[in-house]
Amino acid sequence: MNYFDNANYAVLVVGAGRGIGRAAALELAAQGIAVACFDSDAETAQKAAEEIKAGGGKAVGGRLDVTQQGTIGPAVEKTAAEFGRIDALVNCAGITGRTNIPAHEVDLEDFDFVYHVNLRGALLLSQAVLPHMLKRRYGRILHVSSIAGKEGNAGMTAYSATKAGLIGMVKSMAKDYVEQGITINALAPAVIRTPMVDALPQATVDYMTAKIPMRRCGELQEAAHMIAWIVSPACSFTTGFTFDLSGGRATY
Repeated sequence: MNYFDNANYAVLVVGAGRGIGRAAALELAAQGIAVACFDSDAETAQKAAEEIKAGGGKAVGGRLDVTQQGTIGPAVEKTAAEFGRIDALVNCAGITGRTNIPAHEVDLEDFDFVYHVNLRGALLLSQAVLPHMLKRRYGRILHVSSIAGKEGNAGMTAYSATKAGLIGMVKSMAKDYVEQGITINALAPAVIRTPMVDALPQATVDYMTAKIPMRRCGELQEAAHMIAWIVSPACSFTTGFTFDLSGGRATY
């Protein structure tokens, strides 16, 4: 299903080297638009871009670490220079930090690092792409949050708190640009089968999956299809919203 009626459309995907970000980048390219693939791991980002180009698509790749502000501006400008525009941002950068830890034992250094990736990085990315979108009075920004940001996961204080903060930031930012043709939304996945989930302790995965009425993990392609629609012109009357991707766990 193609949501893009104009091939002259460019999306910057952060976290494109793996997991949901990579699946989203490949799906967007399959729909015939230009994709900028960036990741803190430059090699995986380049591989995603090369795979897109090998299939006849338009892509550029490189390094972008949301914890290092100096890498964000050059990546955004590289995208704009390559494609002449930035229509959308898909931010899939995220880490869980240490898990299975009660709140009174949370290490402040770990909490701060999770915050820098999951929340501060999202603000910096938004600030970098918004000027390009404001010039054209059009844009789509999607930040991938988590079901943990809605409900909280036991033993995941840093992750839950920063993903909840991301949802709040999206709600606020969306109102700032609602009259300029720019939509800003979030996506709240439950457990999606990704390398990050594979790295979690099995007890944590079991705890999260048990809460999903469908009794399964979400698949990467399910996330990719939803992301493509949210950042397309077809999603034109929704902003400040957190889309559910949780197999029925969250219905609000």
